[in-house]
Amino acid sequence: WLALGLAVYSPYGSAVEWDQDWAGSHLVNNIDLKAIYIQPIASIRLTDKFSIGGGPIFVTGGVEFNRNLTRSLTDEEGNRSDVTLDAKNVTAWGWSAGFMFNPLEDVRLGLNYRSEITMEARDGDATFSDLPAFAQGIYTNTTFNADLPLPAELTAGISWQINDKWLVAFDYNRAFWHVYESLTVDFANPGIATSVNPRNYKDASTFRIGTQFRPNDKFTFRAGWYHDESPVRAGYFAPETPRNDSQGYTGGITYMINANFGIDVSFLYLHFDEVDASYDHYTEDGNPDVSFGGTYKNVVFSPGVGLNYRF
Repeated sequence: WLALGLAVYSPYGSAVEWDQDWAGSHLVNNIDLKAIYIQPIASIRLTDKFSIGGGPIFVTGGVEFNRNLTRSLTDEEGNRSDVTLDAKNVTAWGWSAGFMFNPLEDVRLGLNYRSEITMEARDGDATFSDLPAFAQGIYTNTTFNADLPLPAELTAGISWQINDKWLVAFDYNRAFWHVYESLTVDFANPGIATSVNPRNYKDASTFRIGTQFRPNDKFTFRAGWYHDESPVRAGYFAPETPRNDSQGYTGGITYMINANFGIDVSFLYLHFDEVDASYDHYTEDGNPDVSFGGTYKNVVFSPGVGLNYRF
């Protein structure tokens, strides 16, 4: 009647690195975002057909972000002036809850909600480099504060155990990205203006379908596909998060060494749609809505290895 679990994962961590001083370096040179979720869960079976579960979420992480100060500012030797923002050991709390319902012996319905969590970076380090002499008295190294909302998510799914070997499943996920209205950085040095970078994300959906085949007690094979909608609106496509619509193709194998201990191997190929997109809300020298755009296309290969143990 009772099950306990612990998950450690990173749903929003990412790293993007462009060539230093590239055409869009006034928006980003590189960014490294870490958000590690540590999530204990308890589940209680209320009846043979219905269970509920939930628990707290502890998040720890940080961010390192570098961009050039403007499109043209350089020191006396022609090096582009830039700033690095570095915040470490940022922590926050959230929660998760859900239920599982078995209307039929071979059919399961599930619903899970994971709360919004805001990572509040306080007293991070802002380091300025390659400044011309006239700007060194303005852009002095200082600290900064910034908030990064990690959106709430609602996931609903259904699985059907066709027979003792075959399982198929479908789930729908809705990420409430509308909370990410802007990337705002407040500097402790009052001489440095607050950096406000509008994002205005929209809520986005992900559709997944998968199947599992277990021919014997030793091997389990899996395959799947999903479609992931981009939360980025037209005119807000910033190159530090190049998120266009994507298609994911997955595969995996589990090998049971014995009745309790197994090894999981997985692979994801993720193909993003090619798009012509721009960010139209950069402000420079009092001029708002300076546009930067281009053609974006990318793919991701993501292999994985895991261990599982059944008590």
